Amino acid sequence: MRILVATDAWRPQVNGVVHTLERMSAAARELKAEFIFLTPQGFASLPMPTYPDIRLALAWPWEVARRIDAAGADHIHIATEGPIGWAARRYCRKRGKLFTTSYHTRFPEYIAARTRLPEVFTYAALRRFHAPAAATLAPTTSIKNELTQRGFDRVKVWTRGVDHALYRPRPADAVDLPRPIFLCVGRVAVEKNLEALLELKLPGSVVIVGDGPARATLERRYPHAHFLGALYGEALARIYASADVFAFPSKTDTFGIVLIEALASGLPVAAFPVSGPLDVIGESGAGVLSHDLGAACLAALEIPRERAREHSLRFTWRESARQFLQHIEASRAASGARVGQPA
Repeated sequence: MRILVATDAWRPQVNGVVHTLERMSAAARELKAEFIFLTPQGFASLPMPTYPDIRLALAWPWEVARRIDAAGADHIHIATEGPIGWAARRYCRKRGKLFTTSYHTRFPEYIAARTRLPEVFTYAALRRFHAPAAATLAPTTSIKNELTQRGFDRVKVWTRGVDHALYRPRPADAVDLPRPIFLCVGRVAVEKNLEALLELKLPGSVVIVGDGPARATLERRYPHAHFLGALYGEALARIYASADVFAFPSKTDTFGIVLIEALASGLPVAAFPVSGPLDVIGESGAGVLSHDLGAACLAALEIPRERAREHSLRFTWRESARQFLQHIEASRAASGARVGQPA
């Protein structure tokens, strides 16, 4: 099957959406699927309001239509709700083409945190965006149930994976700081709730890996923490393996790929009992979930690293690709008459 994926998130952005699409599509080749990506590359762009590090493509509908036609794909999947996503949606509806979508990011919560716009308005826009899709793919059961309760239809679970060869237990020699080391990896932005970790009075050291619009402010406000900036590949894998606990203060992530990267590295997790950690950690014993994040961090120190690694093995990119393709095939088989109608 030849699948076109329309996405507003692409390189040089580094985030969970880009990582998921790249790794899942690579794994899908073994399952005889070919992916073509319709991305912001080749379009003029403007900085995203409140988050200028991310640029939004000026996705003219006629150019999006031309690129889709040229791809000759068997199926269209719309991965994001940005300008490219809306243009691809318009194309499908005008031509009566079946398409699927995915829900990666809690934009209503992110926008509310930055602008105070009530979430109800953004969720209404997202419901409208996803409503004509044959299926909307969500990363966890918790997110599927939440979206269904909010009026979204035909929501299916599409999980995530991890590179177990890269993220693995290894000598803890990448960080020379007082122990225990509590590590957090991710975008340094207001919606990640990093203050909940940085305010804690923990023994040892707190290490933050990542970059973002809140970094300068947080570095000034919390001089005791060690901000290492963005790291990738082997450098990031060595940091994971050198920490003692992975502390995850976010309450807005839909999955948290960093959670399974940490687990694969043999790093137990401390997090709040919210969507993402509840689905990834659950009752596995590979982490501690508590509304008292400080207590969770200290309790996670007692978890054997082998338990964290073992639990991570259930998350693979091959399984992620299998689920993705299964949902598309099921939607195409079951909803031949349920395609988008002209707006």
